[in-house]
Amino acid sequence: MDDWKKKAEDWWETSIIEMSPGVINYRGHPIQELIGNVSFPAMIWLMLRGELPSDAQADLLGHALVAAVDHGPQAPSIAIARMAATCGVGINNAMASAINVLGDVHGGAGEQAVAFYQEIDAMVGGELSRGSVAAALEKRSAIDKYVPGFGHRFHPVDPRAPRLLQLVGEAAAKGVVGGRFATIAQLIEATLAERKGKVIPMNIDGATAVVYAELGFAPPLCRGLFVLSRSVGILAHTWEQMQQGGRNKGPLPRDATWTYSGKRASSAS
Repeated sequence: MDDWKKKAEDWWETSIIEMSPGVINYRGHPIQELIGNVSFPAMIWLMLRGELPSDAQADLLGHALVAAVDHGPQAPSIAIARMAATCGVGINNAMASAINVLGDVHGGAGEQAVAFYQEIDAMVGGELSRGSVAAALEKRSAIDKYVPGFGHRFHPVDPRAPRLLQLVGEAAAKGVVGGRFATIAQLIEATLAERKGKVIPMNIDGATAVVYAELGFAPPLCRGLFVLSRSVGILAHTWEQMQQGGRNKGPLPRDATWTYSGKRASSAS
């Protein structure tokens, strides 16, 4: 029995949770001490990073999470959640259907933007300036012209981005973050405007990426953070659709059809 128990205990290894009858510790902190004393953003930080953040760090993380919770049924993930709900599935199924489409195109730009900022930072190396960032951007553009985190197909100016940058600026002034990645993002925006002859404003992905980069999150984690944030909107839309009812509601109104591009049946002679 002892050999079997030892083998079972060695099957999984984790530094995240310690548990025994009557005991639950997250990263060494008893759950009863966390409950009532730690905010949800701080709990996310603890689970991902292994230590508790300062209140100011947790607040800044929370601001980014709040900013990205929803973007309406024109966002594929939200529309899919609502359509799934009309198919008679449960909340978990509808949420899973929606979350599963948060890939590289819809949901991955924040991760890509953090990696992009880090890449520009590494290229510049020293003091940031319009010229140094422009040179780094030019070098990168020779390999990949895609600039994640800038421009929006719906908003001329994404209302979420300026507010997040303001909050990052306030945090930087207090020494909570360094502010370097915010500067990089703003210099990228200025460089793009100069090149294109018009402003290509930072969007929600670019702005949340500034927050996550300033707080030191690894790029892959940033997609997970977006999923956590957007899951709130997905849940709200799923529940609302369940209350509204409806059956098999598809992506198009019933009287609208799609464009057929295949062969036409030949007319009978």
